[in-house]
Amino acid sequence: MKTEINPKNSNREEAFNLWMSSPMPMVTLVKTMDVTRLVKYSIKHHMSFNMLLCWCIGKAATSIEEFYVLLEHGKLYRYDCLAINVIVNNKDGGINSCDIPYTDDLDHFNNDYMRLTQLASQNCKSSFLEDAMVIGTSAMTATELDCIVNQYSDQFCNPMVMWGKYRKGWFTTTLPISFQFHHVQMDGGHAARFLEQLQSIIKTELQ
Repeated sequence: MKTEINPKNSNREEAFNLWMSSPMPMVTLVKTMDVTRLVKYSIKHHMSFNMLLCWCIGKAATSIEEFYVLLEHGKLYRYDCLAINVIVNNKDGGINSCDIPYTDDLDHFNNDYMRLTQLASQNCKSSFLEDAMVIGTSAMTATELDCIVNQYSDQFCNPMVMWGKYRKGWFTTTLPISFQFHHVQMDGGHAARFLEQLQSIIKTELQ
């Protein structure tokens, strides 16, 4: 469920006034993550690495209030739940997207992820959740990437997490992750805290 809020009655009032008229209000931060434990968990439990990373992204976002607020068509809305958007290669050689509702229950999230991505791939149709604040993701795992800066469209102000192929070292596997967000939704400090929280969850939540 989403509810329109008056910026004057929120902690985003100043940001709303500052950045609504900006021609480029998106900010991108990049952090290299230690994903060693995530890779090991993926192999041990036969789970998709990208699914596990999406779950960690959702879990990190739930602890930051600003993720539940989103700018849409010049208005602010507050949501009561989150979802993760995934880009899927379909059987016809194109792409579709699907929104996966976030839940703390990893098995439940995994089941939804596998079911919805397979449907999108087979049916060549996208699926969307209108009543969830959606965090976009894009995994370009064909090559290693240092940084990704996404296009900006005023029709899509959702935060976006992007990555390429992870890098295997002797003892540590790393992955540069790009996080793009609209400055009305959150400030750099919130984004940095999200990235720190994401790294902590990757290292400690999946044993």
